[in-house]
Amino acid sequence: MGIPTLISTNTADGDSALNITSGITSSYDEYMFVLIDMYITADAGGVQFNVSIDGGSNYNVSKNTTDFWASHNENDAETQFQYNTGSDVSGTGNHLLTIGQGDNADDSASGILYLFSPSNTTFVKHFYSRIHVSNYTPRANNHYAAGYFNTTSAINAVTFVPSSETLSGTIQLYGIS
Repeated sequence: MGIPTLISTNTADGDSALNITSGITSSYDEYMFVLIDMYITADAGGVQFNVSIDGGSNYNVSKNTTDFWASHNENDAETQFQYNTGSDVSGTGNHLLTIGQGDNADDSASGILYLFSPSNTTFVKHFYSRIHVSNYTPRANNHYAAGYFNTTSAINAVTFVPSSETLSGTIQLYGIS
């Protein structure tokens, strides 16, 4: 990994989406989105994301994704490692970065999403993420996702949306050189 350079800090406060529509250019070949204390107002929901090739007018780029998660209950009663087939996306829908997130004051998600070569107009664009989620059980979850956007057009905007209701938190955008 190279050296991260902060491009922007973006904050949602009870919003239906957090859109990052600037800063994703050909200046960097790798971008890192740092999600900090992402909170949703829907119990057992999650934070989703999608990308745009038209500056944020539409977030509907075709993608193929997969994810899995590992969890451990606070009382040591249960541990899980699970491939989540229901969250795979093969199409234009949003992809879940977190799953099973609660809506209590101490239920939040933090982690990192990497996006590679978004300005490349020859190849598809790959991503992967690792997000830590505390939820209503109480349980600690690590949610991992990966995939690619099936487009040779340049990606120039990203949206983060709750699976339902509203979203609060901070997302920092970094370019990696």
